[in-house]
Amino acid sequence: MSKRDYYEVLGLGKEASGDEVKKAYRKLARQYHPDVNKASDAEEKFKEVKEAYDVLSDDQKRATYDQFGHIDPNQGMGGAGGADFGGFGDIFDMFFGGGGQRRNPNAPQRGADLQYTMTIEFKEAVFGKETEIKIPRTETCDRCSGSGAKSGTKKETCSTCKGSGQQEVVQNTAFGRIVNRRVCTTCNGQGAIIKEKCGKCHGSGEVKNQRKINVKIPAGVDEGSQIRISGEGEAGKKGGPPGDLYIVLRVKTHEFFEREGDDIYCEVPLTFTQAALGDEIEIPTLTEKVKLKIPAGTQTGTYFRLKGKGVQRVRGYGQGDQHVKVVVVTPSKLSDEQKNLLRDFSELSGEHTHDKHQSIFERMKKAILGD
Repeated sequence: MSKRDYYEVLGLGKEASGDEVKKAYRKLARQYHPDVNKASDAEEKFKEVKEAYDVLSDDQKRATYDQFGHIDPNQGMGGAGGADFGGFGDIFDMFFGGGGQRRNPNAPQRGADLQYTMTIEFKEAVFGKETEIKIPRTETCDRCSGSGAKSGTKKETCSTCKGSGQQEVVQNTAFGRIVNRRVCTTCNGQGAIIKEKCGKCHGSGEVKNQRKINVKIPAGVDEGSQIRISGEGEAGKKGGPPGDLYIVLRVKTHEFFEREGDDIYCEVPLTFTQAALGDEIEIPTLTEKVKLKIPAGTQTGTYFRLKGKGVQRVRGYGQGDQHVKVVVVTPSKLSDEQKNLLRDFSELSGEHTHDKHQSIFERMKKAILGD
């Protein structure tokens, strides 16, 4: 099934700025996070959003995507907008006797990168943590040092291909002499033969192990952040360097705090009396409780800013802010005495509750009927 356009996934146009890409990703990541959204397709949508963000947030990847569209890394430029040149090597070999340059089968090869997804608590993302993880990975066999040969023995150069890993098949045709190169069937393209294999890795030079790795998560990371640990990926081949390990972070939601970038948001209830007369209330922050002065006449939905009470910035200095939204709570259960006091207050304020509601309904009726 073809992939959706990355801009469409994030609900953006191609002219979207980097900040708009980041903002759209955070919104959708919260919406489809598996810890929050229990829908059957939430996991897939979360991955789709993450993939789109990884490309569009990187200037080089985004430029490539804008030019070529979705590219299959296993087929060179064989994605949307590109041509697949995968078969030209064989064609040149057939008609021109192998003019192309072949990779040495015994050359060092870098190991594959690994990805590990880690779920952490909200405050662990804010303050950082140090932990240990276990990952399954391929490592160089310690018994044969990756050669695949039994201790005391060594590989022998393949007599069929003379170490090149390729065989030449010559055909005389009406068009002339054609040389076709193929993977050597004797050594399977390795260029060498192992007569006595290592008893631990059985000739592969590699073994599967559970690797313990200490991970330090810096303070201020967010949903989708990646931590790169150099050299902790799969083992290289033929003496090549190992790949890297990429840890992708998922952050659980918090029951009170919400996060937007380096800023923290929360809602605090106020009684009618507190909002009308003003008060000083206690607000929880990420680290402590602080006093917040509520002016008299504060309206529901008003925001107050607590400077420097947000998240520490991963890159750079300082911290974000905490934004407190106050919500005036209307009491649902009143005693007779409380009701009478409110009626007295209404009369003193010049309010006529019943008449006012009637006038509102009348105005609504006129608006609907067009009178």
